[in-house]
Amino acid sequence: MTEHLTQLTACRLDAYTRDDLTGILGDGPDPFGVNDAGLTWLPKEEHFGIRLDGRLVAHAGLLRTPVLLGGTETSVIGVGGVAVAADVRGRGLARRVVAAALDHARTMGPHHGLLFCRPPLVALYARLGWREVRDEVRVEQSTGPVVMPLCTMWTPLRDDASWPPGAVRLLSLPM
Repeated sequence: MTEHLTQLTACRLDAYTRDDLTGILGDGPDPFGVNDAGLTWLPKEEHFGIRLDGRLVAHAGLLRTPVLLGGTETSVIGVGGVAVAADVRGRGLARRVVAAALDHARTMGPHHGLLFCRPPLVALYARLGWREVRDEVRVEQSTGPVVMPLCTMWTPLRDDASWPPGAVRLLSLPM
């Protein structure tokens, strides 16, 4: 099966449903392990996946969102909903599906990709080229802006992109 997995490529999905997510991560109440953060999240608008024998086994989603970076309003491409089925983890599928999503993100205009993750996933995203945001990050919620309790990471979408110093405020719900 490992040889078969090395030949899989990620592609853009026409649709991504709750059933797709359940097929990848199961039907538990907290598939991403972030419910304790108490946040409301935006759905992604662009979806990328990898299928194995017709079954979706990996996913990454994108959403363009407004942000204040060091006091300057701009947009970022939020990456989220990254998931790989437990029975095929450790075989590079996260790398492939995130790479496909980022290839598309580079055509969308913004200079930065942004994601939020649990601490155990920081090393994975660092291996994929993501960098931690060290400054405070605030995101919108129905009660107003709150400090993001999860790790925030960024990646350049342009060769000349650098992360500006200073506070970060997502001008929307997190993605």
